[in-house]
Amino acid sequence: MSEAIQSDATPGGGESIIEVRDLVKHFPVQVGILFKRTVGHVKAVDGVSFDLKRGETLGVVGESGCGKSTLAQVLMRLVPQTSGSATFEGRDIFKMRGSELRKLRRSIQIVLQDPYTSLNPRMTVGDIVGEPFEIHPEVAPKASRRQKVQDLLDVVGLNPEHINRYPHQFSGGQRQRIGIARALALRPQVIICDEPVSALDVSIQAQVMNLLGDLQDEFGLSYMFIAHDLGVVRHLSDRVAVMYLGKVVEIGTETEIYEHPTHPYTQALLSAVPVPDPSLRGQRQVIRLEGDVPSPVDPPSGCRFRTRCWKAQDLCAEEQPELISRLGGHDSACHFAEERQVVP
Repeated sequence: MSEAIQSDATPGGGESIIEVRDLVKHFPVQVGILFKRTVGHVKAVDGVSFDLKRGETLGVVGESGCGKSTLAQVLMRLVPQTSGSATFEGRDIFKMRGSELRKLRRSIQIVLQDPYTSLNPRMTVGDIVGEPFEIHPEVAPKASRRQKVQDLLDVVGLNPEHINRYPHQFSGGQRQRIGIARALALRPQVIICDEPVSALDVSIQAQVMNLLGDLQDEFGLSYMFIAHDLGVVRHLSDRVAVMYLGKVVEIGTETEIYEHPTHPYTQALLSAVPVPDPSLRGQRQVIRLEGDVPSPVDPPSGCRFRTRCWKAQDLCAEEQPELISRLGGHDSACHFAEERQVVP
């Protein structure tokens, strides 16, 4: 394995590399042109807590607008948090400055959703993948950068001789591989994958997912894998966190979430996953949720899912359910949590 692509990470014995506690991000809603005034806040992330363990994949799933991408941006220090804490290897992410912040940016990288817009069309592949070396010159001497870029292209399954090509000369799946190579350049320990396969064809999705799995095994990477498709997340995730309107409503291992879901929202999402085996189709009841997702500017009182939940009672409007262990199993934020087998 080339020194250019070796990771600083080593798979550990289950210790947490990132710890998030009560993380909040509210965006102000302002009116007026000259004299702006705040009339409310979009509660994009509203009290999220979780741990990402070294060498594991944590899937984060939920409908569009539930706060998944905002959570990633806050952890990357792309937008400031409103409140709460997050630590990387025991150090407060939001208090890092100067060289310590530069080191954090090397250690946590991101793969973006759309390979068509995440790459600069005026730059060659060599310039795109090598750009992190320009920003962090201590990682690679200038004389060796071209070889390191070619090594990275080879690792993600691209022809190193295509280093002088432009993004428009590649397919969508190849462009996403270029994005993955760029994320690997600085030898990160954590990669946040923000819907990395949602814009790709199904066959290409499988190839990219397999590539991510191989890279994790080879370099000991930790992934935070964001998606809205529970079927995609299952094949890569060790644990899964389900988000709804800025909150985590259920979190557990892959087996607990897919085979023993206890939150009604998780059960509804699982019932919508297509069944690949034709002989099993029709054996599962599809849970159809009534109504629309409430506005994150004015979410419902108590349980935020209660306006669409078939189990909702008065208690759900009065008291917000805590994300705690239910039924002696994994954590779920539902007053009336109960197991329901959804996936046949």
